Amino acid sequence: MLDNSSSSSPADSVSEGWRSLFTLSLASLGVVYGDIGTSPLYTVRECFHGSHAILPDPGNVYGVLSLIVWSLILIISVKYLVFILRADNRGEGGILALAALLTPVKASVAKRWQAILILGLFGAALLYADGIITPAISVLSAVEGLSVAAPHVFDAYVVPVTIVILIALFLLQSRGTTGVGTLFGPVLLVWFSAMSLNGLWNIIQSPNVLLAVSPHYALEFLTHNGRHAFFTLGSVFLAVTGGEALYADMGHFGKQPIRITWFSVVLPALLLNYLGQGAYMLRAPQDAEHPFFNMAPAWALYPLVGLATAAAVIASQAVITGAFSLTLQAIQLGYAPRLTIRHTSSHKIGQIYIPVINWLLMVACIAIVLGFGTSTNLAAAYGVAITMTMVITTILFYTLVRTRWHWNWAVAVAVSGFFFVVDSAFFGANIIKIEYGGWFPLFVAALVFLVLSTWRRGREILAKRLRHRLIPLELFLADLLVNPPMRVPGMAVFMFGNPIGTPPALRHNVVHNKVLHDTVVILGVETAEIPHVCEADRFLIEEIGEGFWRVIVRYGFMEEPDLPKTLADVKHPQLDFTRNDLSYFLGRETLISTPKPGMARWRERLFVWLSRNAQTATDFFNLPPERVVEVGVQVEL
Repeated sequence: MLDNSSSSSPADSVSEGWRSLFTLSLASLGVVYGDIGTSPLYTVRECFHGSHAILPDPGNVYGVLSLIVWSLILIISVKYLVFILRADNRGEGGILALAALLTPVKASVAKRWQAILILGLFGAALLYADGIITPAISVLSAVEGLSVAAPHVFDAYVVPVTIVILIALFLLQSRGTTGVGTLFGPVLLVWFSAMSLNGLWNIIQSPNVLLAVSPHYALEFLTHNGRHAFFTLGSVFLAVTGGEALYADMGHFGKQPIRITWFSVVLPALLLNYLGQGAYMLRAPQDAEHPFFNMAPAWALYPLVGLATAAAVIASQAVITGAFSLTLQAIQLGYAPRLTIRHTSSHKIGQIYIPVINWLLMVACIAIVLGFGTSTNLAAAYGVAITMTMVITTILFYTLVRTRWHWNWAVAVAVSGFFFVVDSAFFGANIIKIEYGGWFPLFVAALVFLVLSTWRRGREILAKRLRHRLIPLELFLADLLVNPPMRVPGMAVFMFGNPIGTPPALRHNVVHNKVLHDTVVILGVETAEIPHVCEADRFLIEEIGEGFWRVIVRYGFMEEPDLPKTLADVKHPQLDFTRNDLSYFLGRETLISTPKPGMARWRERLFVWLSRNAQTATDFFNLPPERVVEVGVQVEL
């Protein structure tokens, strides 16, 4: 009799597949949907109690609820989950990944691609502004529930408690999210369940609120309220502020788990809770200040505040982690200086911690909590950055479907044009928030964009200056044959951005030390426009002659370079990068600002300052310091 105990049946494989899908879906719930999942804390309240509040009469309640319902359906369900998630860059999503997909190296000099690149870069800068406001407004809104549970008792403690929670959140970042992350999904599952039950209980008491699902009420609200309806759109948009996270986190979980979680858990819970808040306001219009907490039973208030705070912390964690990932992409694509990156997990790719970004976000979050004071004031600043990012995403999507997917122009215009009109309407409604605090995210985005664009332009100018002083490697080798230096045992790896030219460190070594190693490798590191490079395409090895080799190592823009570990995988009979007599030679440029054409002097000085404070190549590429020799070079910008 045959023993089949070790073989797996098709049923087992199917079961394992479903189990894996369930695990990914639960994990996506905890990371992807934290932001949009905490929006019910403040969205309805801002419509009827914010800076542009409207009267909570039945007509307005039905109209606002209808706008929220159809915003969730059209923007999240249709735009992002049906269309935008298809625009993946080898499985990775996000606005920088989309811009990289549209701007291959050979086309990057074209004006059209430069414009697309600038749009993507500014969209990324706007996401940093969102990374500051989301933790602040989410945690502050949750803690404000204490004022509902015990009016006048906890009012003075809301801001201090919020700041303590934010400080604790940012202090924990260095420990990583591997352990805590396993709890995110179950906690948010409880959160969405609680929202659903709370909303359903109130709907049962006022079932007429279900009529708000009809788009008729949204159209009627917009036509009858005119300017006030337009202002209200700025608050309605708060319901969909987590939309970009769906796209940005696609690479972590895949499209299918994100879609399954949305349609099976998140969307039903949000719809039930928003309709429940509307049902409560139809019965108690005087309680418009905190409908989310007021509609809950008195016995459930304190547990609900605790659960809301946990959900807000999870939403904040997702945004902070997103800022780390976005920074890594920017560094790898050449838009940001090298920063210290620490790995917080030995077995999970992408679990990183960037200290500088973490502390900047913490200081900025605390500053706006102190400056704005309440979540209502913060809501006035919220939405401007995300609406602009959504407009940019739509423009990039149209470019993609026309130039890469080759859609018929009529179909491309119809689909993208519809989303552009919707996004533009929300953008226009949020622009009026600028004088009430909306200037803050734009100010942050402008600063980030200035840094990113200055670094990119500065590196281009630096490369141009170095090219003018470049000696072709073949010419350098010809000179060596005429006047050969002494050859010493060992392998010397000279890192240089231009593999065709002669590294300045190599020239200086020969001129000053009069020696050359037996094996000399000119090593270049390239970042591809794809998130991950397969091992078959990782290396390009070329023998030049006279003991010289040219090696190109390619990384994806989501990969963190570890050169010694990567080079150890080189399988070549004449190149062994694990030998003990290997040395790395690096060039360190000392930059000097000059009046030469290129950038404004103040931007040149900014670039010089960024270069001086950037992480060293030794640390960034994880090179062993005891094997690194640095050679200085002065370059006038």
